[in-house]
Amino acid sequence: MNPTDEQTAAADAFHTGNHLALQAGAGTGKTTTLTLLARTTPRRGRYLAYNRAIAQDARTRFPATVQCKTAHALAYAAVGHRYTHRLNAPRRPAWQTGQALGVTKAIRIGDRELSQRALSNTLLCTVTRYCHTADDKITRHHVPKLRGLEDTDLHRELATHLLPFARKAWSDLQNPDAGAVRFDHDHYLKMWALTQPRIDTDYLLLDEAQDTNPVVEQVFLNQRSHAQLVMVGDSAQAIYHWRGAKDVMTGFDGTHLTLSQSFRFGPRLAEEANRWLHLAGAPIRLTGAETVPTELGFVAQPDAVLCRTNVGAMTQVMNLMDAGCHVGLTGGGDSLRTLAQAARDLKEGRRTHHPELILFPTWGDLQDYATHDPAGRDLQPLVNLVDTHGTEAILAAVAHLAPEPHAQVTVSTAHKAKGREWPRVLIADDFARPQDNTPDEQTGPALAPDPIDDAEARLAYVAVTRTRQRLDLGGLSWIHDHPDGTPPG
Repeated sequence: MNPTDEQTAAADAFHTGNHLALQAGAGTGKTTTLTLLARTTPRRGRYLAYNRAIAQDARTRFPATVQCKTAHALAYAAVGHRYTHRLNAPRRPAWQTGQALGVTKAIRIGDRELSQRALSNTLLCTVTRYCHTADDKITRHHVPKLRGLEDTDLHRELATHLLPFARKAWSDLQNPDAGAVRFDHDHYLKMWALTQPRIDTDYLLLDEAQDTNPVVEQVFLNQRSHAQLVMVGDSAQAIYHWRGAKDVMTGFDGTHLTLSQSFRFGPRLAEEANRWLHLAGAPIRLTGAETVPTELGFVAQPDAVLCRTNVGAMTQVMNLMDAGCHVGLTGGGDSLRTLAQAARDLKEGRRTHHPELILFPTWGDLQDYATHDPAGRDLQPLVNLVDTHGTEAILAAVAHLAPEPHAQVTVSTAHKAKGREWPRVLIADDFARPQDNTPDEQTGPALAPDPIDDAEARLAYVAVTRTRQRLDLGGLSWIHDHPDGTPPG
């Protein structure tokens, strides 16, 4: 196909040798554009892919002058291969690892008792969070905030107790032959980054830049002095901040261009996407392809149902199975299975090791927290689901999931749907509508609803742009009644 004017402008900017950031909206052919750049120069390039599957696909599309790898693959070649023996070590329970590091007894913080197992899980999570950052040392902000200990002083007390053990764990990981902590791929990636590596290339392409971990961002930006940097992504699809990812595009020092012509969907869907782009404060607006007649309206038989949460996905799976459908779940059912098993443990009087529920001694304690504590409101759907269906019914439904290629309908969270597309999509009803500020009779007329959170707007943008033929807004249709729902122009 002939390049668009925007793709031609990107190629021209690339040939100047300047560092370049490409804001590429949903379906705008970002990988096609990067291959166009690579095919117009004899220089040697590197393409940093978001995951192994993308890297493998890229190798079939880029010219031989470009090496396509993940950051982990580069790190393994430089550092990780020395730890192969530890990478293949058998799994062991977190409490055993904690015990080996000196975590041998429970402690009490505030009104919560943290078992030795809970402390061990949190200790290992602290090391993982550190590995995702560009920080040189493990500090307090790497210690996760646990449910029930969100208060700043309580978190500080937890961090003070755990940091010596976390630093001991990181020291343990430096031994390539043996150790107490199970060695994984993020460990050698962090070790590689700490060496401030130099990637030998003339230009470096970074894909999915809006979801780059700070540790990879640091490596990428450190190549500026000897290589031309080109990053591509969509700031409006930056939906993994909660996992430590960072949108490195907005503040990037270089030429900024956009790809706004979508080839996935038509003008009507582009209009809906632009509504959410406006709410997210995104630096781009999309144009739909006139040759793609995408519609908005009721979808009776969707190819995919997109949900806000894992619990919402589980609800959809069970409803669809009750209707006799063969249902697939993007990413498989492992996360739902572990959540249901954790709920079963609590209901049967056992403590659970699930990180979301680890501090609750009983199911009743979790019910009370979800109902009455503002910090626990997002757990209320889980409580309702378990109380309505029971854990055994949920586990049975997960066991009967069909492989996606054989499913009549695929259920997915919006997060896991990123990068995917389907002909007909339905948005599930667990996308939260902003609270209406309706006062009581004594305080006067109703106020406007709360403004729409920009993170929620970005997630909605991802959800509505997964379709090619027809979109049922479903759980996001409230946007048409919201005062902020109509973008200017």
